[in-house]
Amino acid sequence: MIPTGEQSDSLWSDFIRIEPESEISDQVVAELHQRYPFDLVKLNRYIETLKPDGAWPDINYADTKRSGWEPKQHAERILELAKLYYSPTTKLQYSKRIKEVIHRALGYWFTTKPTCLNWWYNQIGVPKTLGAAFVLLEEQLSDSEKEAAIEVMNHSKFGMTGQNKVWLAGNVLIRALLQDDAALVKSARDTIASEIVLGRKEGIKPDWSFHQHGAQQQFGNYGLSYVSGMSFFNRLFKGTSYQFDERQLSILRSLIDEGYRWVIWNRYMDISSLGRQLFHHAQLHKGYGLAFAASDFGWGGFPRQGNPLVGHKHFDNSDYTIHRAKNWMASIKMSSARVIGTELVNEDNLKGYYMGDGATYFYVRGDEYLNIFPLWDWRKIPGVTAYEDVRPMPSMRERRSNNQSTFVGGLSNGRNGLSAMQLQRDGLTAYKAWFCTDDFILCLGAGIQSDSILNVTTSIDQRLKVDQLQVRMNDDWRKVSGHEALETEELRLYHDRTGYIVFSDDVLQVEVGEREGRWHDFMKMYRPAIVKGEVVTLHLRHGIQPQNATYCYVVLPDVERESVEYFIPSQAFRIVRNDTVAQILQVPSAGNGYWAAVYQPLRIELDGRKYAFEAPGIYYVEGDKRLFHNFRH
Repeated sequence: MIPTGEQSDSLWSDFIRIEPESEISDQVVAELHQRYPFDLVKLNRYIETLKPDGAWPDINYADTKRSGWEPKQHAERILELAKLYYSPTTKLQYSKRIKEVIHRALGYWFTTKPTCLNWWYNQIGVPKTLGAAFVLLEEQLSDSEKEAAIEVMNHSKFGMTGQNKVWLAGNVLIRALLQDDAALVKSARDTIASEIVLGRKEGIKPDWSFHQHGAQQQFGNYGLSYVSGMSFFNRLFKGTSYQFDERQLSILRSLIDEGYRWVIWNRYMDISSLGRQLFHHAQLHKGYGLAFAASDFGWGGFPRQGNPLVGHKHFDNSDYTIHRAKNWMASIKMSSARVIGTELVNEDNLKGYYMGDGATYFYVRGDEYLNIFPLWDWRKIPGVTAYEDVRPMPSMRERRSNNQSTFVGGLSNGRNGLSAMQLQRDGLTAYKAWFCTDDFILCLGAGIQSDSILNVTTSIDQRLKVDQLQVRMNDDWRKVSGHEALETEELRLYHDRTGYIVFSDDVLQVEVGEREGRWHDFMKMYRPAIVKGEVVTLHLRHGIQPQNATYCYVVLPDVERESVEYFIPSQAFRIVRNDTVAQILQVPSAGNGYWAAVYQPLRIELDGRKYAFEAPGIYYVEGDKRLFHNFRH
């Protein structure tokens, strides 16, 4: 439990260059911050400012927030001081002062017994943090202190599912150690190990994604806590009769190799893997949290630069697609009547209503969207077709956050793939498809219609401004700033080493400029401070109550402007049809056959051969060769 990072460890030395956060709610991030070297200035402030009654003056012990609950900082400071106390570099005279402060701070907690309105802090978060301190301090605890410590740990009982079950069992394990109860230690260990399985409603799914809170992909939230926790328990149990067996280790390794490796790019985690946890530097912190966990297992391989994994994968259980080319990555997050798109819990993710409606992100460096959330127009998340409105975002507590259609899925040949979904929610219908190649992503939309008086838009991208946005019109490139409405059958744009080619009868709205916003508005744990930044937004306007509107655009990541200028669509792909019956295309670089998202039974002739698509789904056909994904997987 004592920090052991050395400068020779490149992962650790890379990590400590990241400025620590001052407002933390996520348990993984809190534990990640414990890997930093001791901040003696901060720790001295804790020592000097602790009041005689054992409270710190800068903590609001009456806090009622359900996320980022301030009294947990008291527990975290006790743990930090306990680690400092046992550090081999701490001088004896200094350690006596630390010891006195620790006991005074423990006394305050044991006497006042702070309680959060959110059960998680009482049963999991606080016992997990203080439990580590209790183990370190066990020889220093008086009988009454140890009794009070066990009372804190008693808030955790066996139960629940998935990562919550693992957290609770881990806390019971700590209590068992404090009580010298060998039978309870074994029960806790067995409960933890019982979650190293596939196919349950919550936990590791057969496609190597991770679900919690129902059929909901939670790679970066509960799933990351699961991986981080299992790496800790693996080290704890290794070499004892409690160690994980080879089958269990194989499952954990596959979760990392077949799941997590796909969603990390240059140690940044894909936004769509974060769940509701849209914190400061979340993509970076989650990426490093995973890298440390894999390293602790002895399974490294999350480089800060370079991509050792090239390919295309659709996570069937999660309606989620990842495409990895040599120098860039893209993700597509969908939802369906089977799979929840996102969630709002404890005032986290107040504006993420559309995050599962086809959100599409493009990464070259990895930081293209880092900390953009306060500046976002949340109705124009990249890739999403939604209503344009100035009113507050729809509430996920009042409406389901996922698409109501079952026609959602993806098909891959390992290198390329087609993902598709029929969007059906809030009176809006759209048929959306994405085809991913090593050089570009082709995005199709059809049958866009609504019964609302609100304008309907499809967002192509909305990212941080890095350099000048340029548009090619009338055989010439020019810079774009402010707001512009561009109307032409074909538009070519370029920004941040990414090209966009748009084919549409609808208006392309381009917005470039400074915005301001507050993290507090969608993550209530943060203080209501204003942040500013520049954003580039590209979106199509389909109008009010569109009837069967369509779109087609191509995104070319990691290219020079000349590649956008000289891209020849007719050589790169051929669209056979794009409507509510089917979206069918041919891409020579991905084979001589045809890729098809079929929504209704269809008979069609392709290259002189007659095909009958009798069931809705996604197909690849080439002569007698066929690949098929049933939408109802």
